[in-house]
Amino acid sequence: MPSTNVKALSESTKDKLKQGIDHLEAFLNHYTLPMLAVNDQSQEAELFYKGLLSDLRHLLAFSEVAYEKLGVAIRRPNFDNDFAERILYDVYHQCVNAFFYPKNECYSEDGRYAYTGQDAIRFRTKPINSARDIVLTVSKVYEELRDDLAYYENDYMTQRRMQGQK
Repeated sequence: MPSTNVKALSESTKDKLKQGIDHLEAFLNHYTLPMLAVNDQSQEAELFYKGLLSDLRHLLAFSEVAYEKLGVAIRRPNFDNDFAERILYDVYHQCVNAFFYPKNECYSEDGRYAYTGQDAIRFRTKPINSARDIVLTVSKVYEELRDDLAYYENDYMTQRRMQGQK
C-alpha cells in the first residue's frame, strides 16, 4: 500500500479511535455497577453489567494504546510505513475485534440486520438505555474502522509472510 494512503488511513483511524475513546471514557467515568443494575437486582443482571463494564474497559484500553501509537507514527519526521501498517493491523485485531467479539458476550452482532438499516447489535439481556446507547454509539465508530481496515484482517500478514517477515 502506498505510504500516502497509509498515512491518511493512520490519521483517519486515529480520529475515529478518539471518537470512540471519548464516548467510552464519558460512560465509564459516569456509570458504576450499582447504577446500571439499579432496576434489576438479580444475579443475572449483575453478571451482565459486570461483563459489559469489563468489556468496555478492555476496549477503551486497547483503543487508547492504539491511539497513542498512531500519534507516534504520525508525528515522526519521516513517516515509517511499515510501523504504521503494523499499528493498523493491531487496531483491527485488537480494537475492532474487542468490540465485535467481547469476552463476556453481553452483546453480539447479528449480521442479518447489518444491511436493513436496523441496529445489528443484539444484547444478551435487555440493558438500561444508557448501556444500550453507549454500545450502539461506539458500534458506528468500530464498524467504520472495520470497513476501513478490512485489508489488515488477512492480507497484511499474508504479504509479510511472503516477504519473509513476521
